[in-house]
Amino acid sequence: MRAIPISPAEYVSFPWKNGGGVTTDIAAAYGPGAVAGDWASMLWRLGFTSIDVPGPFSEMAGFERWQVVVGGHGLVLKLADGGEIDERAAFRPVRFAGDAPIHSFLEAGPVRVVNLIVRRSHGEGRLAVVSPDAPLSAGAGLHFVHAADGDCELSLDTMPVRVPAAHALRLEGACTIAARSGRCVLASIVGRAAQAASAGAAR
Repeated sequence: MRAIPISPAEYVSFPWKNGGGVTTDIAAAYGPGAVAGDWASMLWRLGFTSIDVPGPFSEMAGFERWQVVVGGHGLVLKLADGGEIDERAAFRPVRFAGDAPIHSFLEAGPVRVVNLIVRRSHGEGRLAVVSPDAPLSAGAGLHFVHAADGDCELSLDTMPVRVPAAHALRLEGACTIAARSGRCVLASIVGRAAQAASAGAAR
């Protein structure tokens, strides 16, 4: 397992796909020859944004999305069929299809969210919360820890690591992640090749 710190100075901001706001990328990957920020060539991206007013989400056919509220509360995502995705509570990740028409509603003012968006043909993703009472296993693939809720003291297997508030850590390889103090967001991306290898090993 390899751990690489990422400073907020390395983050890059881009307009939302629908132009309704600004997202700040912690990390992202694009197809060959693509320009950073190009939504059409995006393979995956991890970032955060503020939702200050209710409005439509960007249409992202072919992608799966994960989102977790890390500041504020009361976010509800309304679906075209009348259903809803409940994000009223902070630090409770949800998953939804990028193809689905979605409109956000704010029951208690603006919120700040962390987003993970992964192209289905590229691989699989996951967004989770690491807290002192919830250690997690990170398997094969690429992982990012983001200290979205203040400083976070972690154990990566047996190695102690401190992630300062607003900073991130890129993890390459498998490990067990436990929070000794604080609370952070864990994003994982597993490519199709790694998924196939994992399935083969399981058999």
